[in-house]
Amino acid sequence: MAPQIVKELTIGQLADRSGVATSALRFYEEQGLISSRRTSGNQRRYTRDMLRRVAFIRVSQNVGMPLNAIRTALARLPEGRTPNKGDWAEVSAYWRTDLDTRIRQLSRLRDSLTECIGCGCLSLESCMLANPYDICGEQGCGPRRLLDEPGAADDGLAAAGGGNCRPC
Repeated sequence: MAPQIVKELTIGQLADRSGVATSALRFYEEQGLISSRRTSGNQRRYTRDMLRRVAFIRVSQNVGMPLNAIRTALARLPEGRTPNKGDWAEVSAYWRTDLDTRIRQLSRLRDSLTECIGCGCLSLESCMLANPYDICGEQGCGPRRLLDEPGAADDGLAAAGGGNCRPC
């Protein structure tokens, strides 16, 4: 006789199958990333499609997506069934712009760090490579150089190896 496929998983079973600690599963549920029903004994029961959601959460976290972005993406997926290829394509398209922006910011950070490490000063106040003539200092405080603003006018920093200065 073939083994019966379980339609719902306990928190321990979900943890074992997903490789995620039960405390993390409870946290994901508190954050609205996954859901369960409660038995009459107040035990959590998860539908099998939560395995895919947990896998999606873990992969998303590994590539640096914040929980708010993960929550928004999961809200686009259907409840009560395993997401199909079309569902994942929709989420992928939704994230593409955000990921492209993050890649540009990280590339700019990498390139700027290389220049500053090369000169050795690591000072945004006096470094002519990262902040020529203290342009960012004149515009106020905060992390301005590595933030991206589409369509911002070139203020001279881009040509000198820095990014556009703008308020946080």
